[in-house]
Amino acid sequence: MKENTIVCISCYYKGYDFMEEMKNLGNKIILITSENIKEKNWPWHAIDEVYYMSEIESSVWNLDDLVQGFSYLAKKNKIDAVIALDDYDVEKAALVREVFRIPGMGQTTHRYFRDKLAMRQMAKDSGIDAPEFSSIFNDETVNEFTDKYPAPWVLKPRSEASATGIIKIRSKEEIWPAIENLGDKRHYYLLESFKPGDVFHVDSLVYKKEIIFTSTSQYLSPPMKVSHEGGVFRTKTLGRYSEEFKALDAANSKVLKSFGLHHGATHTEFIRGKEDGKWYFLETSSRVGGAHIPDMVEASSGINLWREWAKIENAVLKGLDYQLAKPTGFSAGLIIALAKEKSPDRKEFQCDEVVRFLPLDYHVGIVYKSDRKERIEELLDDACEKINKGHLNILPPKSKPSS
Repeated sequence: MKENTIVCISCYYKGYDFMEEMKNLGNKIILITSENIKEKNWPWHAIDEVYYMSEIESSVWNLDDLVQGFSYLAKKNKIDAVIALDDYDVEKAALVREVFRIPGMGQTTHRYFRDKLAMRQMAKDSGIDAPEFSSIFNDETVNEFTDKYPAPWVLKPRSEASATGIIKIRSKEEIWPAIENLGDKRHYYLLESFKPGDVFHVDSLVYKKEIIFTSTSQYLSPPMKVSHEGGVFRTKTLGRYSEEFKALDAANSKVLKSFGLHHGATHTEFIRGKEDGKWYFLETSSRVGGAHIPDMVEASSGINLWREWAKIENAVLKGLDYQLAKPTGFSAGLIIALAKEKSPDRKEFQCDEVVRFLPLDYHVGIVYKSDRKERIEELLDDACEKINKGHLNILPPKSKPSS
């Protein structure tokens, strides 16, 4: 079987299982990553070559330098695929594919999985329920939107991950100072109605345009609240026969088919409106979810999203058949919190349902698995109480973007 050459791009330390699985499947692995994380515990046994990029700011590279460096790399390597391991790398990978005519998601499609304004427009065009939104390029457009839809609103970065950089605006008096404070970065933001409600996430695998695996979960601590106020991050899986699962499965299917993903891993978020009970699309991505969510999904289903994604990419490249193993159906939960100590004492959290303690400095991180969803809820509540009482460290919130 032919050895394919896979270039993995990542400005964060992630994708260990993906690269290891790709190597096990008989491929050459080249990693391009940020210089400031070169000392991380990458799967060096699976990486054939590694190249480093300096960061202009966090997660940002000089894209001209990336293209120039890739051109030298391509002289002696016939590149078969370029894989973005993190949300922040989707744009980088799409650019490289376009310039060097490498198969895969290009710059037009990638925007539906990266640019929140493009996501909103595609959702609207596809008849998918989403919060009311507006670009903020034009002053009159902003005034028309704020006159039509009452506060509160959120000023949201178009290309940040999760809840990073979101600014909540409670009145018309706050809107223009907030926009003007963005300065030259104004066009990188959009404005949308704030929808209070419960936030859910759907983690999927797609093969030949078909969704072959779906895991649905509910955030017990909304990412926006944790991002802005600190605290304890918690999420739990939902039963496959629950009404919530069925609704999320249908909504997720409509999003992915409308957005045009051919194959790979996805992480998509929805909110169930508190006032009307409707399901609203928030955002999607063409990668494995972050915040150790894949560990929880694996505890519940036995499916390692990173390794299955690698198997899908390998099958597509080599024209092989791919078959996913039958998932298990356990309930699982995940809790992560910033801690005061570098290595918090785990003894008080020990129990039969612990699948693993996450190896994170200055964090308490636990993955649970049980036959009963009620037990998972009990464990998450108990751990949250213990963390708040004796371990939690809350950093001051980040300041608003400035010009």
